[in-house]
Amino acid sequence: MIQLFAVADDVPTGPTDDGRHDFDQLIGRWAVAHRRLRRRLAGDDTWDEFNGGCELKPLIGGLGNVDDNILELPEGAYRAAAIRLFDPVKRRWSIWWIDGRVLAFDAPVHGRFEDSVGTFIGDDTFEGRPIQVRFTWSDITADSARWQQAFSEDGGKNWELNWDMRFSRVG
Repeated sequence: MIQLFAVADDVPTGPTDDGRHDFDQLIGRWAVAHRRLRRRLAGDDTWDEFNGGCELKPLIGGLGNVDDNILELPEGAYRAAAIRLFDPVKRRWSIWWIDGRVLAFDAPVHGRFEDSVGTFIGDDTFEGRPIQVRFTWSDITADSARWQQAFSEDGGKNWELNWDMRFSRVG
């Protein structure tokens, strides 16, 4: 019989400081203030601001997690999710974004936390052009956190910040 709920014996063993607990402080429910660049990689400086919510839950004994999001865009709300998996051998996280409007996994970003800042980079395309995507997690406390997304068209020499999220713990 498959057991669906973790018990102490199911928690993976290994170093506790290898990075697997980097997202633990984000477990729970959050109100999110979004600020998104209206047009990306187009020289635009107009930002849309809107609200949302997020709930992060651990998976597979703490070696992964998922967050369920609602984004209240000006043109209408939608749902999305991020799935994260930790590789204890490489000591890094991989993150996949799933947009509920498209129902497909975006290309993953990979990285780790150093000096309390998580940086995750991956290759992707935007409007048919190859780009790099960077996710940055910072300012993480028990009650708040910040996430940012940036794109680069020149192999990471220059980055355009295009999304900024401020998290506030709910309950």
